[in-house]
Amino acid sequence: MIEPTAFGYNAQTAENNYFQVEQKNSDVQSKALAEFNIFVEKLRSKGINVITVKDTLDPHTPDSIFPNNWVSFHNDGKVVLYPMFAPNRRVERRDDIIENIKNQGFEVTEIDDWSLPEIQGHFLEGTGSMIFDHDNKIAYGSVSLRLDEALFREFCKKYGFTPVVFHSFQTVGSERLPIYHTNVMMCVADKFVVICLDCIDNDLERSKVVETIKNSGKEIIEISEEQMQQFAGNMLQVQNKEGEKFLVMSETAYKSLNENQISAIEKYCEIIYSDLNTIEVNGGGSARCMLAEVFLPKK
Repeated sequence: MIEPTAFGYNAQTAENNYFQVEQKNSDVQSKALAEFNIFVEKLRSKGINVITVKDTLDPHTPDSIFPNNWVSFHNDGKVVLYPMFAPNRRVERRDDIIENIKNQGFEVTEIDDWSLPEIQGHFLEGTGSMIFDHDNKIAYGSVSLRLDEALFREFCKKYGFTPVVFHSFQTVGSERLPIYHTNVMMCVADKFVVICLDCIDNDLERSKVVETIKNSGKEIIEISEEQMQQFAGNMLQVQNKEGEKFLVMSETAYKSLNENQISAIEKYCEIIYSDLNTIEVNGGGSARCMLAEVFLPKK
């Protein structure tokens, strides 16, 4: 997790992130930092290992609090760097962060840099754009400016995932516009999937996604588009040092869920939620976006 030092509204990402709303006041950074610190402490209180790294003031990276888009850490020791849509997000890729992870006792065997296509305008924004079912080696990807289908398929071929490609949309004013990241409309856990099927307008694509999830043996917990707008799809399952599993989300997301949905999740794991309102409103991302999972082997 990246501790913010100059968090704020990013006009470059707001071009196609329709969750962002600029709050014109001077205490956005201080509020975001307070939310970040409380969130980290809630995770640690459950025995979850959280590595935090401070952001830098220079270069200015207002979205650095969402590290899962530029990097992923894999169980074979590979670290993957991704091509980013917004120019001011490309400088979030920092070698010292990877060194910090290594210093925590993790083994890095290779850095696989996929960032070059961003120069030609092709993007694949990490685990924001791709949702991995690691157990079944399936990757779900909703096509958008931030997920180039050809790059996605190439990545899946190299890393041994079966790609499930579809298109998802949200209503913005009177228009149906592409959802910027797959991870705001679906979350894959070990035994269930939280997903907004109403966002997949194409019947065949929706049926394919449902069939794939069911065939993988996971329960579908459906959320509405209104709940998706409250970041109810932006969740991540994590586990602590004892192997206990938790589903992490924001307070906004949790409060949008009904009793049946909460009960369905709690059949499988405990819920952790935290107030991330300032981060969500200004950044257009939520709890899952703030967490870059480390699957690297221990030295």
